Amino acid sequence: MIALAGYVAIFVALGAAVGIVFVGIRTTRRGDKQALKLPVLIFLGASIASFVLLELAILSHDFSIAYVANNTSTTTPLIFLFAAGWAALEGSIVLWGLLLAVFTYLVWRGLDASDGLGVLALGVMGVVSIFWFGLMATAANPFAVCTQVANGFCADSSWWPLVSTAAPIEGVGPNPLLQNHILMAIHPPMLYVGFVGFTVPFSFAIAALWRKDSGRAWLDRTHRWSLVSWAFLAFGILLGGWWSYEVLGWGGYWAWDPVENAALLPWLAATAFIHSAVVQRKRGMLQAWNFILVITTFALTILGTFLTRSGVIASVHAFSQSTVGPLLLAFLVLIVIGSLALFAVRAPDIAQAPRLDSLSSREGYILANNLILTVFAFTVLFGTMYPLIVQAFSGDEVAVGRPFFDRAAVPLALLLLLVMGVGSISPWRVASAEVLWRRLRGAIASGLVGGALAVVVGVDSISVVITIALSVFVITAITLRFLDLARKRPESLPAASGKVFSNDLGYWGGQVAHVGLVLVAIALATTSGLAVRDTVALSRGDTAVVDGYCIEYLESFVRTEPHRVVQGVRIAVMDESCSTTKSELQPRINTYEGSSQPIGTPDVWTGWVDDVYVGIAGGNAERIELNVFVFPFQWLLWVGGFVMVAGGVIALGRKPLRRRGSLDDVEERESGKADV
Repeated sequence: MIALAGYVAIFVALGAAVGIVFVGIRTTRRGDKQALKLPVLIFLGASIASFVLLELAILSHDFSIAYVANNTSTTTPLIFLFAAGWAALEGSIVLWGLLLAVFTYLVWRGLDASDGLGVLALGVMGVVSIFWFGLMATAANPFAVCTQVANGFCADSSWWPLVSTAAPIEGVGPNPLLQNHILMAIHPPMLYVGFVGFTVPFSFAIAALWRKDSGRAWLDRTHRWSLVSWAFLAFGILLGGWWSYEVLGWGGYWAWDPVENAALLPWLAATAFIHSAVVQRKRGMLQAWNFILVITTFALTILGTFLTRSGVIASVHAFSQSTVGPLLLAFLVLIVIGSLALFAVRAPDIAQAPRLDSLSSREGYILANNLILTVFAFTVLFGTMYPLIVQAFSGDEVAVGRPFFDRAAVPLALLLLLVMGVGSISPWRVASAEVLWRRLRGAIASGLVGGALAVVVGVDSISVVITIALSVFVITAITLRFLDLARKRPESLPAASGKVFSNDLGYWGGQVAHVGLVLVAIALATTSGLAVRDTVALSRGDTAVVDGYCIEYLESFVRTEPHRVVQGVRIAVMDESCSTTKSELQPRINTYEGSSQPIGTPDVWTGWVDDVYVGIAGGNAERIELNVFVFPFQWLLWVGGFVMVAGGVIALGRKPLRRRGSLDDVEERESGKADV
């Protein structure tokens, strides 16, 4: 009965999505919000029902449903049992559809009574929804029933829920990697919110193009949607790196894996779009470019979905081979061709903008920021897609490895830091050399001192020294500008600081995000350029010193849990003299029920400066081989990521771009200029 009810819910949602498209197009002239109420509510209700029914089948161990039999078991812990609802292909699309329905409802709630732009945007969202629920109804049916059991497994299934079913006694269980850390219950939904969220600005952009709506109305309507989606995507990427660091055991958090890149690409495009949108709202510039960026961002979310769900790549992050790949690719092609064709026809009529007064201005530096991010995204896209294209046309297998990405990313990232520091404190229109020198001289001096101190303490990597110097430069420039504005107010410094910050939450939220990105940059530089890696073989009671830390093998242990067997060792981390214990670590190897694949799980001690990271490389209980890594300032990566996301959240409270006491108001009074 659950399978039948779930399948009906999917078709009801699909029908409601068709209704949203029909009503949205038919009523776009008068913008009748109420006309959309019924299809939107039905769409939301049916989407919720499909997700709840899938979770009910999972939690009740209904192994007559193939998805449940293939991805869960009775011994799966509750948190991972619930997360199984999105851990495999079909379930992930159900969650995707649920999020899309919720966002559709929220957009509808925010419409005015007569809102032609918003109604048509909902129609575009309906078109996107038809595709996703069409997938659920056909190639990725989460409620397909098991019709044949062989060797205790579901060997065949049917999309029709009323056929005779055959349920295995026990399910296969989730992929061991998907139940080895709590982050795997959190990381994917964060990415999904980010991916699905960009449907909203894309839909408003397409609606504005279709209606020939000039101006920034669609940008204002989607500003918060863009920020929320950007923040969730950044948070998802951060949690994915943290999961990789805590679980995979190779000592890293980012390997330029194609699926990692699939999440990074829309984030880079969205970052460019959010910056570029500020220029259009403030100066009326970059109108055509903003349409291109939002179309690109949405297209890259579909590309990322294709890479993870088509089975065209082998990755610990990707799903296995499936039939949805060609459908996703076809949808991507239609989105790109259709959107760009509409842009080509409509943009000349509505995307007119004033010329840039000076490259040395805030808008000029944002343009430079966009250029760098575009080159960065194109480089990552090329490195990700090149092996797939070569294999598709020639059958040859080629690989684009980490060295290619690192060689491209490092100089671009350093250049981005420089532009960030200068652009963040530059005035609009024209930033004279005198103004820049007055605002940057303290930051330049601090950056030089920071780089020099790095050399003095023994940093011998040029890229790390430059990163530290530029990072100090950026943070100092932002801090000094903030203090300068606060001191110009009549209140005490603490009160004035609060006023300065609250008057421009959009601007200062952006600066908080910049500081977070700087901390991430420092961590990336130190953990890659200054890390120490070693493999040691120890008998029980033996010690070894790695980069100033004494590692002692204390004992081994075996622990049996309902869903796995845990084999591990206890390791003491001490100071170099082996006299003071800092922590006890328990790296282990987990073997899950129903799987013969051992999953190594490292353990980490985090100090004020270093992470000491220990994983099992081999050996036995008597003599163990350990991979030992020492990562300087690894913790800055996680702190910086959270600060960056917090900056995006703060920016949601954006006040009007020009108001009494705002930064723009102060700069206009300082320069004697008024913006048009």
